[in-house]
Amino acid sequence: MTNRTVLISGASIAGPALAFWLSRQGYAVTVVERSRELRGGGQAVDFKGATHRFVLERMGILEEIRRHQTGGLDQTIVDAEGRPLAVLPGEFTGGDVEIRRGDLARILHERTERDCEYVFGDSIASLTETADGVDVTFERGAPRRFDLVFGADGIHSTVRRLAFGPEADYVEHLGHYYALVETDEADGGPAVMYNEPGRMAATGGPKANAFFVFASPELAYDRYDIGQQKDILAGAFADGGWRLPELLEVVKRSDDVYLDSIARVKMDGYSTGRVALLGDAAYGNTLGGFGTGLAIVAAYVIAGELAAANGDHVPAFRRYDEKFRGYAKVARNANAGPFLAPPTNLRIKLRDQMFRRRLLLRTMLWVTDKLATDITLDEYPALARLG
Repeated sequence: MTNRTVLISGASIAGPALAFWLSRQGYAVTVVERSRELRGGGQAVDFKGATHRFVLERMGILEEIRRHQTGGLDQTIVDAEGRPLAVLPGEFTGGDVEIRRGDLARILHERTERDCEYVFGDSIASLTETADGVDVTFERGAPRRFDLVFGADGIHSTVRRLAFGPEADYVEHLGHYYALVETDEADGGPAVMYNEPGRMAATGGPKANAFFVFASPELAYDRYDIGQQKDILAGAFADGGWRLPELLEVVKRSDDVYLDSIARVKMDGYSTGRVALLGDAAYGNTLGGFGTGLAIVAAYVIAGELAAANGDHVPAFRRYDEKFRGYAKVARNANAGPFLAPPTNLRIKLRDQMFRRRLLLRTMLWVTDKLATDITLDEYPALARLG
């Protein structure tokens, strides 16, 4: 095997999925993760279509995912008085099977922790590629050399910035922000969603105890400062109706608030030299509905192409770029912001009416299933023996 040592940045979904396949091929895999531990709970993610099921079955985790699925609950859209206006069907938001991101990360970690080295609480500081490897320095750990480096570290990828260039060259803000708030104080009642022009709030649904979306130009703030995030959220939803004042009080007391831009990554190629990207780092589109499936499939394709090339990254990465360029286009066009938080009352009403038209809804579900399966996967005999 040409290359033997691998560094993966990111221990959420894409990173451990790739570690699963590479460690079983005999690679020495190290996964570095900025967070100090795996995060539990989190928003729900979903899989849809035969392509996603094929890869999950090959990994041997589909049935365990089903045992932990959230159920794809229907969500009722309500007015300011709490009266029902429409129902957002669970099949629309939850795909074929839906699971909390933290539960999926735990399943993948359990499948890889004995065969891989996990380093939590650290991050890559620099990458220097040479003829026969990549010299890596870390924020905390000692410098090391690896044959290959993979960025699976999200839409704000450090690996992409170091290997390809500034985030601003690849990440496009789509005019909205979203926030996920976890708290023991949430009532956990029926899943409901409320809109005012340019903003949305939901409780009891699969994303988090409380879920917010609001229109905004790009903001300058510290993504690791929870106080700043709370202030931004409070300002965006000030003077709102329905239960918004109550929910903002809950936000104030929460220790688990995550606010980020709805954005998409624009890249035509996902590798350079000995470095490659996968998951949201390469083709993320926030709340677009395809990110987790793309990550799982990409891990399978990268590992399969490396196996087919006997570990030679040059042809393997070239074929990965070629195979995924078309498939990842599904993440390029969507913008969940105007759908979740329409800009006017008229647009809100038109959106709600769509969910009352079953034929239109079934057509949309058919389209999303087609997009999720729009790639021809090779069997990769070497991987068929490893799942």
